[in-house]
Amino acid sequence: MNVLNYVHAFFSDSSHWHGYDGIPTRLWEHVQYSLEALAYAAGIGLPVGLITGHYGRGGNTLALIATAGRALPSFGLLVLMFIWLGFGMLPVMIPLVILAVPPILVTTYEAMRSVDPSPVDAARGMGMPESRVLFQVELPVALPLILSGLRSAAIQIVSTATIAAYVSLGGLGRYIIDGLYQKNYEKVVGGATLVAAMALATLGIFWAVQRLTVSPGVRRG
Repeated sequence: MNVLNYVHAFFSDSSHWHGYDGIPTRLWEHVQYSLEALAYAAGIGLPVGLITGHYGRGGNTLALIATAGRALPSFGLLVLMFIWLGFGMLPVMIPLVILAVPPILVTTYEAMRSVDPSPVDAARGMGMPESRVLFQVELPVALPLILSGLRSAAIQIVSTATIAAYVSLGGLGRYIIDGLYQKNYEKVVGGATLVAAMALATLGIFWAVQRLTVSPGVRRG
């Protein structure tokens, strides 16, 4: 039985569309985990990246933090947090946030540093306060690159949130973990297909957000 047959069998089975283990329920759980982790990561990475990028300080430290964050194994950290903190969402959120902060942090810093200094200097020369220079001059120009960092982090979270199933939580990872345990490869392939589809949908959402939020002049530039 090939992969396409597994996919067809999974999605054509009506039992997979209802109940606590149905696709809508598991998909919504996965979306909740992903959005929560992205919100926490953005809440940490964006302010730090914006401020350090604005003042041009801390670049080496941020690179070190990013390298350390990327080197940590998400699954190993999940197991460690589960042993330490017990059952709940916190052991899942910690590795997901640690995974997502580095691309947001580093990309935001680099985006701010890549802004042409001429309009920034002109704004300061006109007496514009630093907060307005940051949000009205630098941020609109840096926004496309900042969104790319958020997009990268979101896709990593969506792909990695399947680890929640390892500690008996829900999400699309349940199909993969339960399918492997039951040797039900139809369920494994179906779960993996849903995760891949969600990652592609995330790409589409960020493309739409960029079209709506980035000015045409900056996009062309």
